Amino acid sequence: MVVVGLLAAASGGHVLYPAWLAWRTRGGRGREAVAPGRAGPACSPDLTVVVPAYREAGVIAAKVDDLWANGYPGALDVLVVADGDPETAEVAERAGARALTGPERLGKSQALNRGFAEATTPIVVISDANNRLEHGALVALVEHFADPAVGAVAGEKLEDDGGGAESLYWRFESWLKEREDRLGTTIGLVGELSAIRAEAWRPIPRDVATDDFWAALDIIEQGYRIAYEPRARALDPPAASLAASWERRIRSVSGALHIMVRRRRQLRPSAGLVAAELWGHRLSRYTVGPLAHLTLVVMAVTKVRSSTLARAFLVANLAASAGLFVRGRAGGPPKGTSEGVRPRGLVAVASTGAGQVMFLQGVALGGMARYVRGDRSTMWSTVER
Repeated sequence: MVVVGLLAAASGGHVLYPAWLAWRTRGGRGREAVAPGRAGPACSPDLTVVVPAYREAGVIAAKVDDLWANGYPGALDVLVVADGDPETAEVAERAGARALTGPERLGKSQALNRGFAEATTPIVVISDANNRLEHGALVALVEHFADPAVGAVAGEKLEDDGGGAESLYWRFESWLKEREDRLGTTIGLVGELSAIRAEAWRPIPRDVATDDFWAALDIIEQGYRIAYEPRARALDPPAASLAASWERRIRSVSGALHIMVRRRRQLRPSAGLVAAELWGHRLSRYTVGPLAHLTLVVMAVTKVRSSTLARAFLVANLAASAGLFVRGRAGGPPKGTSEGVRPRGLVAVASTGAGQVMFLQGVALGGMARYVRGDRSTMWSTVER
């Protein structure tokens, strides 16, 4: 029974919670999704796109051009908040954007606070400096605000890694958000591309590092819901290496744990749907799941000589870890690949998925350790682009 309980705990966030979502939304059950184009292009309020940027002088002009070319029919204001980075601000202004900067770097959360304070439009879109948007993404986001209950809209993040492990992970995340949206709201707001009703924005505290997660919970707490829009796609470049992805992920986990402790009232059953989503989508994957998995590995090691199941379990873990090692040695996606390329065959998908699960379990353990150490910096080193 102990082993069964540990297996259930280890698979909670990756298997049991998705299964619960599938059951709750089976047969199309749940809130009716917004039909594409229901609000129509005539619903085009003035829009501000806030782009927080640091050391992005090499890509910011292309980002500004990409936003202007996205096809938004209403008035569009592109506002680049160059966080202690005058060079990026200067390049952004030459490209036709408004730009804000300052003498010191304050971090992304405070850059967003500054951008929202400067914006005068009813809807504000947040988008990262180093990604590009699919044409029509801005219109697709804005359509949802015809519903006054919508406080924010999560776009779809795609990784340009040739259909590898990161792409698989974000397809899984997109599925979760789509099902959560059917139930009433998702908590999966992403900083790469999201739209927020300006009146629903409250400044993010200075000690919060994971800005999108804090904003999502804060907006829900005010009584709004967060919609999900799969047509609003943002294509991100792949991580430079597995080590870079590791650092980004453990920082995110540590920041998310900090937020859940700060906002623990939303974990209580009285919080309703958001509590179920927090436990299933985040907390079980960041704490209970990886700890249970680690316990199972230790138990299997102690019984490796006497139990065939223990040996099989360890072999499966070693195989998944080996796939992860190969991924790390290989680096980024193969040359000439694009986000539309997918791993071929069930074996390739299974091996990619198993390696990604191992990676996520390790990331969660690393993030927990980072949180316990009190390492929750709101600023981090970044490569110049």
